[in-house]
Amino acid sequence: MEIIDYGVCRLSLVSVRKEPDHRSQQVNQLLFGEHYEVLGQSTDGAWLQIRLHMDESDGWLDQRQHHSIPKEYFDQINASDYRITTDLTSGILYKKNPITILLGSVVPISNSELFRMEEQFAFSGESKSLGQKRDTEFLRSVALKYLNAPYLSGGKSPFGIDETGLTQMAYRLAGYTIARDVAGQAQSGKVVADAKDARAGDLVVGPGAQGSDLHCGILLKDQKVLHVRGNVRIDNFEDGVVLDFESHLPLFSVLHFRRIVVAQ
Repeated sequence: MEIIDYGVCRLSLVSVRKEPDHRSQQVNQLLFGEHYEVLGQSTDGAWLQIRLHMDESDGWLDQRQHHSIPKEYFDQINASDYRITTDLTSGILYKKNPITILLGSVVPISNSELFRMEEQFAFSGESKSLGQKRDTEFLRSVALKYLNAPYLSGGKSPFGIDETGLTQMAYRLAGYTIARDVAGQAQSGKVVADAKDARAGDLVVGPGAQGSDLHCGILLKDQKVLHVRGNVRIDNFEDGVVLDFESHLPLFSVLHFRRIVVAQ
Protein backbone atom coordinates (compact mmCIF):
# COMPACT_ATOMS: atom_id res chain seq x y z
CA MET A 1 0.00 0.00 0.00
CA GLU A 2 1.34 3.42 -0.95
CA ILE A 3 2.46 5.73 1.87
CA ILE A 4 0.95 9.19 1.40
CA ASP A 5 2.24 10.93 4.53
CA TYR A 6 4.05 10.43 7.83
CA GLY A 7 3.03 11.48 11.31
CA VAL A 8 3.91 11.55 14.99
CA CYS A 9 1.55 11.83 17.94
CA ARG A 10 1.76 15.22 19.62
CA LEU A 11 -1.14 14.70 22.04
CA SER A 12 -1.17 12.78 25.33
CA LEU A 13 -3.36 9.92 24.12
CA VAL A 14 -5.26 9.40 20.86
CA SER A 15 -7.76 6.71 19.84
CA VAL A 16 -7.21 4.54 16.78
CA ARG A 17 -10.49 3.10 15.44
CA LYS A 18 -11.34 -0.03 13.49
CA GLU A 19 -13.35 1.99 10.98
CA PRO A 20 -13.35 5.73 10.10
CA ASP A 21 -16.05 6.63 12.63
CA HIS A 22 -15.93 7.78 16.27
CA ARG A 23 -18.59 5.15 17.05
CA SER A 24 -16.35 2.39 15.74
CA GLN A 25 -14.44 0.08 18.08
CA GLN A 26 -11.18 1.42 19.47
CA VAL A 27 -8.47 -1.02 18.40
CA ASN A 28 -5.41 0.86 19.62
CA GLN A 29 -4.12 4.11 21.03
CA LEU A 30 -1.24 6.43 20.22
CA LEU A 31 0.87 7.76 23.05
CA PHE A 32 2.85 10.99 22.77
CA GLY A 33 5.85 10.52 20.50
CA GLU A 34 4.72 7.39 18.67
CA HIS A 35 5.15 7.69 14.91
CA TYR A 36 3.25 6.20 12.02
CA GLU A 37 2.74 6.06 8.27
CA VAL A 38 -0.41 7.32 6.56
CA LEU A 39 -1.74 4.79 4.06
CA GLY A 40 -4.97 6.43 2.92
CA GLN A 41 -7.92 8.56 3.89
CA SER A 42 -11.69 8.26 4.10
CA THR A 43 -13.84 9.53 1.24
CA ASP A 44 -14.76 12.67 3.18
CA GLY A 45 -11.14 13.30 4.19
CA ALA A 46 -12.02 13.33 7.90
CA TRP A 47 -10.09 10.15 8.75
CA LEU A 48 -6.65 8.79 7.96
CA GLN A 49 -5.72 5.13 7.74
CA ILE A 50 -2.43 4.75 9.60
CA ARG A 51 0.13 2.05 10.36
CA LEU A 52 1.99 2.40 13.65
CA HIS A 53 5.70 1.94 13.01
CA MET A 54 6.44 0.21 16.30
CA ASP A 55 4.35 -2.92 15.70
CA GLU A 56 2.86 -2.41 12.21
CA SER A 57 -0.69 -2.41 13.61
CA ASP A 58 -3.17 -0.29 11.66
CA GLY A 59 -6.42 1.58 12.10
CA TRP A 60 -8.13 4.91 11.55
CA LEU A 61 -7.10 8.24 13.06
CA ASP A 62 -9.17 11.43 13.22
CA GLN A 63 -7.49 13.75 10.71
CA ARG A 64 -7.68 16.63 13.23
CA GLN A 65 -5.38 14.66 15.55
CA HIS A 66 -2.78 13.99 12.86
CA HIS A 67 0.58 15.77 13.15
CA SER A 68 2.33 15.57 9.79
CA ILE A 69 6.11 15.27 9.60
CA PRO A 70 8.47 15.02 6.61
CA LYS A 71 10.01 11.68 5.70
CA GLU A 72 13.40 13.00 6.83
CA TYR A 73 12.10 13.45 10.38
CA PHE A 74 10.33 10.06 10.25
CA ASP A 75 13.63 8.42 9.28
CA GLN A 76 15.39 10.33 12.06
CA ILE A 77 12.99 8.90 14.62
CA ASN A 78 13.66 5.39 13.29
CA ALA A 79 17.42 5.86 13.55
CA SER A 80 17.50 7.59 16.96
CA ASP A 81 17.48 5.88 20.34
CA TYR A 82 14.95 8.20 21.93
CA ARG A 83 13.75 7.91 25.51
CA ILE A 84 10.60 6.29 26.85
CA THR A 85 8.97 7.68 29.98
CA THR A 86 8.77 5.48 33.09
CA ASP A 87 6.60 7.69 35.35
CA LEU A 88 2.81 7.21 35.44
CA THR A 89 2.52 10.82 34.29
CA SER A 90 5.12 13.39 33.32
CA GLY A 91 5.10 17.01 32.25
CA ILE A 92 6.57 18.19 28.99
CA LEU A 93 6.83 21.60 27.37
CA TYR A 94 6.18 21.33 23.65
CA LYS A 95 6.65 24.60 21.79
CA LYS A 96 6.28 26.33 25.19
CA ASN A 97 2.90 24.66 25.83
CA PRO A 98 2.59 22.27 28.81
CA ILE A 99 1.34 18.74 28.08
CA THR A 100 0.82 15.89 30.53
CA ILE A 101 2.15 12.68 29.00
CA LEU A 102 1.64 9.11 30.18
CA LEU A 103 3.75 6.07 31.03
CA GLY A 104 5.33 4.70 27.86
CA SER A 105 5.40 7.96 25.91
CA VAL A 106 8.38 8.69 23.68
CA VAL A 107 10.33 11.92 24.04
CA PRO A 108 12.76 12.94 21.27
CA ILE A 109 15.83 13.16 23.46
CA SER A 110 18.94 11.12 22.71
CA ASN A 111 22.71 11.35 22.90
CA SER A 112 23.09 12.02 19.17
CA GLU A 113 20.71 13.89 16.88
CA LEU A 114 21.11 13.12 13.18
CA PHE A 115 19.33 16.23 12.02
CA ARG A 116 18.48 19.61 13.45
CA MET A 117 15.40 19.36 15.63
CA GLU A 118 12.69 21.73 14.45
CA GLU A 119 10.46 21.13 17.44
CA GLN A 120 11.12 22.53 20.90
CA PHE A 121 10.90 20.21 23.91
CA ALA A 122 11.66 20.44 27.60
CA PHE A 123 11.33 17.30 29.72
CA SER A 124 12.56 16.52 33.21
CA GLY A 125 10.78 13.29 34.24
CA GLU A 126 12.07 9.73 34.65
CA SER A 127 12.88 7.86 31.44
CA LYS A 128 15.17 5.29 29.85
CA SER A 129 16.52 4.70 26.36
CA LEU A 130 14.08 2.84 24.13
CA GLY A 131 16.75 0.41 22.97
CA GLN A 132 18.12 -0.37 26.44
CA LYS A 133 17.12 -3.92 27.40
CA ARG A 134 16.43 -4.43 31.09
CA ASP A 135 16.06 -7.50 33.29
CA THR A 136 12.97 -9.22 34.67
CA GLU A 137 13.01 -7.23 37.90
CA PHE A 138 12.70 -4.01 35.92
CA LEU A 139 9.96 -5.58 33.81
CA ARG A 140 8.06 -6.52 36.98
CA SER A 141 8.40 -3.04 38.45
CA VAL A 142 7.10 -1.23 35.36
CA ALA A 143 4.35 -3.79 34.71
CA LEU A 144 3.04 -3.31 38.25
CA LYS A 145 2.62 0.41 37.56
CA TYR A 146 -0.47 -0.60 35.55
CA LEU A 147 -1.94 -2.56 38.50
CA ASN A 148 -5.69 -1.80 38.97
CA ALA A 149 -5.91 0.11 35.68
CA PRO A 150 -9.43 -0.48 34.28
CA TYR A 151 -10.00 -2.65 31.23
CA LEU A 152 -10.44 -0.65 28.04
CA SER A 153 -10.62 -2.25 24.61
CA GLY A 154 -7.69 -1.03 22.55
CA GLY A 155 -6.24 0.82 25.53
CA LYS A 156 -2.59 0.96 26.52
CA SER A 157 -2.34 3.54 29.29
CA PRO A 158 -2.57 3.44 33.11
CA PHE A 159 -6.07 4.95 32.75
CA GLY A 160 -7.43 2.15 30.55
CA ILE A 161 -5.74 -0.87 29.02
CA ASP A 162 -6.50 -4.25 27.49
CA GLU A 163 -4.55 -7.45 28.03
CA THR A 164 -2.31 -7.22 24.99
CA GLY A 165 -1.80 -3.52 25.65
CA LEU A 166 -0.51 -4.43 29.13
CA THR A 167 1.92 -7.06 27.92
CA GLN A 168 3.09 -5.02 24.93
CA MET A 169 3.73 -1.89 27.00
CA ALA A 170 5.45 -3.72 29.86
CA TYR A 171 7.88 -5.43 27.50
CA ARG A 172 8.40 -2.27 25.48
CA LEU A 173 9.35 -0.35 28.60
CA ALA A 174 11.88 -3.10 29.32
CA GLY A 175 13.31 -2.72 25.80
CA TYR A 176 11.50 -5.52 23.91
CA THR A 177 9.03 -5.13 21.04
CA ILE A 178 6.16 -7.60 20.65
CA ALA A 179 3.00 -7.58 18.55
CA ARG A 180 -0.20 -5.74 19.49
CA ASP A 181 -2.51 -8.75 19.06
CA VAL A 182 -2.48 -11.93 21.13
CA ALA A 183 -1.88 -14.21 18.13
CA GLY A 184 1.29 -12.27 17.29
CA GLN A 185 2.38 -12.17 20.90
CA ALA A 186 1.97 -15.95 21.10
CA GLN A 187 4.75 -16.19 18.51
CA SER A 188 7.10 -13.72 20.22
CA GLY A 189 10.42 -14.62 21.78
CA LYS A 190 11.23 -18.29 22.35
CA VAL A 191 8.88 -20.98 23.55
CA VAL A 192 9.62 -22.45 26.98
CA ALA A 193 9.52 -26.18 26.29
CA ASP A 194 8.52 -27.27 29.79
CA ALA A 195 6.28 -25.38 32.20
CA LYS A 196 8.59 -26.23 35.09
CA ASP A 197 11.29 -24.18 33.34
CA ALA A 198 9.11 -21.05 33.19
CA ARG A 199 10.42 -18.11 35.17
CA ALA A 200 9.28 -14.70 36.28
CA GLY A 201 9.00 -12.35 33.31
CA ASP A 202 7.80 -14.97 30.83
CA LEU A 203 4.73 -14.27 28.71
CA VAL A 204 1.79 -16.54 29.61
CA VAL A 205 -0.56 -17.55 26.76
CA GLY A 206 -3.67 -19.75 26.81
CA PRO A 207 -7.42 -20.05 26.10
CA GLY A 208 -10.20 -18.96 28.43
CA ALA A 209 -11.79 -21.38 30.89
CA GLN A 210 -14.66 -22.16 28.47
CA GLY A 211 -12.38 -22.46 25.44
CA SER A 212 -12.78 -18.81 24.47
CA ASP A 213 -10.21 -16.67 22.69
CA LEU A 214 -6.56 -16.65 23.75
CA HIS A 215 -5.56 -14.73 26.85
CA CYS A 216 -2.15 -13.51 27.92
CA GLY A 217 -0.33 -12.22 30.97
CA ILE A 218 3.07 -11.99 32.63
CA LEU A 219 4.37 -14.59 35.06
CA LEU A 220 5.53 -13.09 38.36
CA LYS A 221 7.35 -14.62 41.28
CA ASP A 222 5.63 -17.07 43.63
CA GLN A 223 3.36 -18.54 40.93
CA LYS A 224 1.44 -15.31 40.31
CA VAL A 225 0.26 -13.92 36.97
CA LEU A 226 -0.33 -10.27 36.11
CA HIS A 227 -3.10 -9.92 33.53
CA VAL A 228 -6.31 -8.06 32.70
CA ARG A 229 -9.78 -9.19 33.71
CA GLY A 230 -12.00 -6.17 34.33
CA ASN A 231 -8.86 -4.44 35.54
CA VAL A 232 -5.15 -5.17 35.77
CA ARG A 233 -4.84 -7.72 38.57
CA ILE A 234 -2.71 -10.48 40.03
CA ASP A 235 -4.05 -14.04 40.23
CA ASN A 236 -2.62 -17.44 41.08
CA PHE A 237 -1.06 -19.95 38.71
CA GLU A 238 -1.48 -23.61 39.68
CA ASP A 239 -1.25 -26.83 37.67
CA GLY A 240 -1.31 -25.08 34.31
CA VAL A 241 -4.32 -22.87 35.10
CA VAL A 242 -4.66 -19.23 36.18
CA LEU A 243 -7.08 -19.16 39.12
CA ASP A 244 -9.06 -16.26 40.54
CA PHE A 245 -7.20 -15.09 43.64
CA GLU A 246 -10.34 -15.00 45.81
CA SER A 247 -12.72 -17.63 44.42
CA HIS A 248 -10.05 -20.02 43.07
CA LEU A 249 -12.21 -20.53 39.96
CA PRO A 250 -10.28 -21.10 36.71
CA LEU A 251 -9.81 -18.02 34.51
CA PHE A 252 -7.70 -19.43 31.69
CA SER A 253 -5.51 -22.41 30.93
CA VAL A 254 -1.89 -21.92 30.00
CA LEU A 255 -0.88 -23.47 26.68
CA HIS A 256 2.70 -22.30 26.80
CA PHE A 257 5.14 -19.67 28.00
CA ARG A 258 7.24 -17.42 25.80
CA ARG A 259 10.67 -16.19 26.90
CA ILE A 260 10.82 -12.51 25.90
CA VAL A 261 13.37 -11.08 28.33
CA VAL A 262 16.79 -12.60 27.75
CA ALA A 263 18.99 -10.15 29.69
CA GLN A 264 19.44 -11.21 33.31
